[in-house]
Amino acid sequence: MSEITNILVVGIGGQGVMTATEILAEAAIALGHDVKKTEVAGMAQRGGVVSSHLRFGPKVLSPQIAPGEADILLGFEPAEGMRWAHMLRPNSMALMNTGRLTPPVVELGLFEYPEDPVQQMKEAGTRVYAFDASAIAMELGDIRLGNTVMLGAIADQLPFPAETLEKCVLKRFARKSEAVIEQNRKAFAAGRAAAAAALKGEAVPA
Repeated sequence: MSEITNILVVGIGGQGVMTATEILAEAAIALGHDVKKTEVAGMAQRGGVVSSHLRFGPKVLSPQIAPGEADILLGFEPAEGMRWAHMLRPNSMALMNTGRLTPPVVELGLFEYPEDPVQQMKEAGTRVYAFDASAIAMELGDIRLGNTVMLGAIADQLPFPAETLEKCVLKRFARKSEAVIEQNRKAFAAGRAAAAAALKGEAVPA
């Protein structure tokens, strides 16, 4: 197995794709990894599509993940996750939020939204583990917590302890109120639980 870990994070502008990638990079750096990342945003502030490549390991030369080389696809939006499934290496995994956000290309009639992106990925042979991170975030009181829910979901699939990532998440809110910090702590735990349930094929906890 390669010593380099390749993570592709995709979604819609405003979902926190780039922030999530930055936090994942901070966790890898904290453990001494060489880290490279790159982002591509299309009208990110207007709800356009966003993709972010993250690579870390002993020595990383390029930030770009080649098609068929991603170890994990973290999909903040299901149609975007499906659109990037070709980037995964065989037998790797996609962790997907099933909460839908319709991008402008669909509203403009330039792209037809898939009927069931997660099912289509499974039928194509992709290992997909899906849960509604958006609904979990709303239950915790703020749709913006979806970012932290997704980071919690990937936490147990990384080559370092989940607690390292959690510390980097909470550090982002160190200057916020204790209530905000606790909200994000709960969101991270809920994401871990949702992903664990999805991996076991169980009902995702509410």
